[in-house]
Amino acid sequence: MSASSRSEAVLCTGRLYCDIVMSGLSGLPSNDAEVYAETLVLAAGGGAYITAAYLAALGRPSGLAALLPAAPFDAAIAAELAASGVDVAACPAAPPGAAAQITVAMVSGGDRAFLTHRGGPAVPATLAEAIASGRYRHLHLGELATLAEAPEVVAQARAAGLSVSADCAWDAAVLARPDSVALLAGVDVFLPNRAEARALMRHAPIAQHAPLVVIKDGAAGAEAIQNGTSLRRPALAQRVVDTVGAGDAFNAGFLDAWLAGASLSDCLDAGAGTAALALSRVGGARGLIGSGLFAARQFSAAE
Repeated sequence: MSASSRSEAVLCTGRLYCDIVMSGLSGLPSNDAEVYAETLVLAAGGGAYITAAYLAALGRPSGLAALLPAAPFDAAIAAELAASGVDVAACPAAPPGAAAQITVAMVSGGDRAFLTHRGGPAVPATLAEAIASGRYRHLHLGELATLAEAPEVVAQARAAGLSVSADCAWDAAVLARPDSVALLAGVDVFLPNRAEARALMRHAPIAQHAPLVVIKDGAAGAEAIQNGTSLRRPALAQRVVDTVGAGDAFNAGFLDAWLAGASLSDCLDAGAGTAALALSRVGGARGLIGSGLFAARQFSAAE
């Protein structure tokens, strides 16, 4: 990473998974029944990585601090990580005998279901050094569960002069915690989806969770809440191929524009643009660099 790009770079952290994505299902599995997938893809997954990969594809330098999945799943995603454009120097190997971090994603039309096995810590020991390195302007947390396990990272980022954003990601145990507002203290931008926002509103109004809350609402677009006002922008019309990673891609488009000082409306439109690109592809963030999808960085939502 060059010295000239350091003030623009984003560090993403959270669990890194090997995603096993099965799509083209006739329906989601039920007890005592079997369904068959039309396509099967192995891809690097987890919100932190997918957001970092889309940021890199947009031309914004990005790094990832995450523990690699245990063998043999690390080998399954090695080539993708190497080609992603993301700086993975802060991604240590899992120790011998570590439990695997994998997610099975099942996609049927507009529906999806996930089965995940977590292994090891939410953030690697290398994260604190990466935050303090002076190489990054912003820290993005891929899931609220990361912050629940390692709440000190926000203070570390603030002390190093970084702004901070966080996605939510569905985790029933974390969403049930009554201290969600306190958990997010110090976060500048919070990016839950509509279902996650509803779950958190059992404890406090969603606007109290961060100075800027951006609620991703699928085909209905997105809503930004800031300073007591709400702004909505539509989604882009898009044939849906795979919904996996669309919210994380939205984060990348939104944050790239936000860090560039764009208006809130333009930030939402940028997020809609990257989300639409994600929906048109299979498997998270595979093959973004060199794909030509990001030849034009400006997106406009349909009026």
